[in-house]
Amino acid sequence: MQVILAHSAYGMLSHMLLLSEKVLLGDDLLEVELHDDLRYRLRYGALVEHQNGRRRLRGRSTAYEFRSVEQLRYDFERDVEAAGGRLG
Repeated sequence: MQVILAHSAYGMLSHMLLLSEKVLLGDDLLEVELHDDLRYRLRYGALVEHQNGRRRLRGRSTAYEFRSVEQLRYDFERDVEAAGGRLG
């Protein structure tokens, strides 16, 4: 376990990477990262990226409200299709 912060009142705080995957889909790279502290990053090439409360689609960035992993996946897949990409 890697310790990120040690505090006398709270003990040791650490954050773990739960999932990290990179998959080449044709000419585009799909990257997925999920952390135990609800940080996340889903990226499809240069077209789509969802990362920690931000959503970027074709270079335009907007706020994104994280509700659940399932909703994040659904929204990301929808954005990839809208940008002309294919995940399967």
